[in-house]
Amino acid sequence: MQSFRTEIENPVVERDIIELEKKIRLFKEGNVDEERFRSLRLARGVYGQRQEGVQMVRIKLPYGKVVSRQLHRIADVSDEYSRGRLHITTRQDIQIHYVDLDRTPELWAELERDDVTLREACGNTVRNVTASETAGIDINEPFDVSPYADAIFRFFLRNPICQEMGRKFKVSFSASDEDTGLSYMHDLGFIAKIKNDVRGFKVMLGGGLGSQPRHADVMYEFLPSEKIIPLMEGVLRVFDRHGERKSRAKARLKFLIKELGLEAFKRLVEEEQKAIAQKVVPIDFEKYLVSKPTDVDAPEVAITDDKSFQLWKSTNIIPQKQKDYVAIGVKVLLGDFYTDKARLLADLVENYAAGELRLTLRQNILIPYVHKDLIPFFYQELSKMGFTEVGYNKAVDITACPGTDTCNLGITSSTGIAEELERVVKTEYPHYLNNKDLVIKISGCMNACGQHNMANIGFQGMSIRTKDKLVAPALQVLLGGGNLGGGNGYFADKVVKVPSRRGPEALRRILDDYEAHADGKIFIEYYLEKGEKYFYDLLTDLSDSTNLTEQDFIDWGNEEKYIKAIGIGECAGVVVDLVATLFFECEEKIEAAHEALENKVYSNAIYHAYSAMINAAKALLIAEGEKTNTQAGIIKRFDELFVSAQRIHLEHSFSDIVYQIKKYAPTKEFATNYIKNAKTFLNMVKELRAEEVVNE
Repeated sequence: MQSFRTEIENPVVERDIIELEKKIRLFKEGNVDEERFRSLRLARGVYGQRQEGVQMVRIKLPYGKVVSRQLHRIADVSDEYSRGRLHITTRQDIQIHYVDLDRTPELWAELERDDVTLREACGNTVRNVTASETAGIDINEPFDVSPYADAIFRFFLRNPICQEMGRKFKVSFSASDEDTGLSYMHDLGFIAKIKNDVRGFKVMLGGGLGSQPRHADVMYEFLPSEKIIPLMEGVLRVFDRHGERKSRAKARLKFLIKELGLEAFKRLVEEEQKAIAQKVVPIDFEKYLVSKPTDVDAPEVAITDDKSFQLWKSTNIIPQKQKDYVAIGVKVLLGDFYTDKARLLADLVENYAAGELRLTLRQNILIPYVHKDLIPFFYQELSKMGFTEVGYNKAVDITACPGTDTCNLGITSSTGIAEELERVVKTEYPHYLNNKDLVIKISGCMNACGQHNMANIGFQGMSIRTKDKLVAPALQVLLGGGNLGGGNGYFADKVVKVPSRRGPEALRRILDDYEAHADGKIFIEYYLEKGEKYFYDLLTDLSDSTNLTEQDFIDWGNEEKYIKAIGIGECAGVVVDLVATLFFECEEKIEAAHEALENKVYSNAIYHAYSAMINAAKALLIAEGEKTNTQAGIIKRFDELFVSAQRIHLEHSFSDIVYQIKKYAPTKEFATNYIKNAKTFLNMVKELRAEEVVNE
């Protein structure tokens, strides 16, 4: 680790990377529980792959913005530590695969040299903050949401209130009422609004996909921008304390809101505000660094195939609100591209645009600030890279997760079927190349990383078993989802399950029927008119598993017979704690609390102390075989089992001590006393545990 420590200017980042290296070493020596280690590395962007012995590393790129030097750095890292392939995710991240665990700290250190982080890209944290890819250039936006997305990202990065939640937390920003940030399917979604000349947002709360999709509630029709950070802090504090922690299937915010009700949840968030340091956090958008286009003369270009050029212009050029400038959409098949192309692209935008790219929610790339006179030149240069595929954000632009290629949870090959369906649309329905109203998405399992259940036409990886107990890859066909704008949307209905090899025929039937009978309606309207039963009848014969051929037992993109193999998912960083590991972490949290106190960050100091007390109580409850599903439950049960039973002697109840966190403002005096109480409590709990171990 010595080789890179001095190259990192930020001491907080340096310590974070050193901590990862230390925990890797302790884990390999058998001194850290496997599940706790998994939680730690996930929060640092290191995710186990389907293939044994290697890791996927997720690079966190807030709202998809990446400048030229950062893309060069990412390409260099991928070549050095991986295989030179980059994968764009549906959350505007970049993933690289097949990384040796031991090398992840130095990989991270290399990225940080150009302000690129892995921190909290995975695990039970605030994941990458996404936004409309056209933020800042959108002709319909009331203002640029980028500074606000950036402020949220920076405020909650390494914030102690959201490091060990029961589940991940996703945030989005939409530039306009078109809601291209998909607010209705996020834990917190913000849609830009202006009211009485004040910048603010419509706030959506508690959305989500997965096996049980939930449409977000409207929390506020308008909230001034200076209140979005205090609001989010309150939401996170409530989610951290009351959210489910044991059952992964019930641990997202949407389940907590369903259990409590929206109004009760809002009251809890409001109660937290008195314990939050800043009641308003003004965001100085004028200081946000906006990319500036390069002033350069357009090189002479001779277009040899004008027909192809015109088709590309019709599908891949996006108007900008800035006069004489456009953005260029680069369609990236399944989000995969290689480092040689990444470097060429980085140089192209540095020299002829604004030195910036945006990674999109549909796994593509957007190049903003291209002068209209440079469009032919960009077409020529992008053609050399193989980046002039037509149909950017159109029907032919199919979204898919990695599926069984690398993901532990993948049931079928998302990428294989996606390639085949794109071929079908291109060759058999070429008029869809310019259709933006039809959205097709694919996920390899129910977890919806490919966002299949919010698509017009979605496919979810599954398996089917024949009467002879043979297993074949299958696809659940979902229809009728879509974004309506303004924070409204539909989730798709599960219509029928078909063998994977019949997926293309299912798509043909759907498109043929739509074209024959829709009479100009968009697909969502047509689906609502006809209903689920109509499409079930249209497709049900394809679900027959009594007449499967040998080919039906081979998944798309594969040559060998299908074997259903699902590993342990790591998206949520599910934690099964050992008592000793928890006590060790309590000590670390007390140390972190003292450090924050010295740095006068009193709110952080208090939350570190709070976490130490919760984990200490949790350790004793685990030793007793008790449930530890929620922090609120831990507090209540500890009082019942230990305080009321006088097994531990406190001056007040545990709940009285610990819940001071939501009653008092984060002053120096309160922080000092709270840390003192936490340290005393930890020592008492450890002493009790030591006595009980001796007597066992």
